[in-house]
Amino acid sequence: MALNPETLDELLKDCKTPQDVDALYSQLLQRLINRSLDAEMEVHLGYERHAKNAAGQPRGNTRNGKASKTVKGTFGELEIETPRDRQGSFEPQLVQKRQVRLAGLEDKILTLYAKGMTTRDTEQALGDLYGVRVSHTVISQITDAVLEEVRSWQNRPLEAVYPIVWLDGLVVKTHHGKQVANKSAHVVLGVNLKGEKEVLGVWLAENEGAKFWLSVLTELKNRGVQDIFIACMDGLKGLPEAVNAVYPRTLTQLCIVHLVRASLRYVTAADSQAVVAALKRIYQSVSAEEAAQELDALEAEWGDKYRAVIRIWRGHWDNIIPFFQFPAEIRKVIYTTNAVESLNMSLRKLTRNRRIFPNDEAALKALYLAISQAARNWKQIHHWKPALQTFQILFGEDRVPVAALP
Repeated sequence: MALNPETLDELLKDCKTPQDVDALYSQLLQRLINRSLDAEMEVHLGYERHAKNAAGQPRGNTRNGKASKTVKGTFGELEIETPRDRQGSFEPQLVQKRQVRLAGLEDKILTLYAKGMTTRDTEQALGDLYGVRVSHTVISQITDAVLEEVRSWQNRPLEAVYPIVWLDGLVVKTHHGKQVANKSAHVVLGVNLKGEKEVLGVWLAENEGAKFWLSVLTELKNRGVQDIFIACMDGLKGLPEAVNAVYPRTLTQLCIVHLVRASLRYVTAADSQAVVAALKRIYQSVSAEEAAQELDALEAEWGDKYRAVIRIWRGHWDNIIPFFQFPAEIRKVIYTTNAVESLNMSLRKLTRNRRIFPNDEAALKALYLAISQAARNWKQIHHWKPALQTFQILFGEDRVPVAALP
């Protein structure tokens, strides 16, 4: 509905600042909600206010005054008047009984929590940003309600085939009594046959090891994952063997993103751009032979200064060269940083901001919310259709159904 300019001018005549506009909106929202609740009551009773029946007598069920309460929203606190009926059968839908927060505020709380803010930080931010006072205890209750959602998500059935998965681990710190312990969060990111990214689960353990990864992979199989074409991973000892123990036909590949990140730990900021360019020439080579020549060139230029970088690449070379047996369509998908880096960035930002979680459940809850936030911006993997057709040619119809092809 478009208002005429005169009406808008009248509404805004006393508004001097953005805060004044927010206050006006809050008043309008409050009146709108109250009018909507009155309309809900009319629908519930089946007649308008003061209407009589055919005999001129009052209806059986009638209005019985209003109950006032304060609800919190992203534009401050609103005074809501909920109509009552004599039979007590009215159940308002817009603002339900015992509801004290408008839809949207809880989403804001979960978003702030997913960014790594503590419950007390979130309490202060809501007050500063929206003028709403929500105690950290209530915020904790809201975030705790996510745990049931986390459990359902962690146990949901999965698709039968994920052409590519990335296996990654990151460290989170949690309180255990009076001590702080390092826990390893095992994260599995997969790409389904449609080219869509999907986190298959998150598991916390005392440390990252091939034995625990074996239990993770077994769980994935029990949840429906029957085949993985390529598993990308870091250089954890024994991990390729753990993958092949559950998925014998899966090709294991050292994740290029992890490899580059590990290399840059030894490189100064001044040299990082040049070293990254040299590393890119290695993993974007046409063949394993050309990649070996580029590695020799890297060593000739930087070997004296960054011996550790050369040692990383030569020490993992057997787990890097499988990458070169694939055509360009599949290589682009495997080594693209967008597929895994956006998730890694969100999770590592969370762990940097929070530093220490009160317990394992709080860490798992925050990781799940951070994943949900990151997934909102995910799109189909670039170059996916050519890659999927190439998978079908390489692995055959028994592993890549024709129906899955675009």
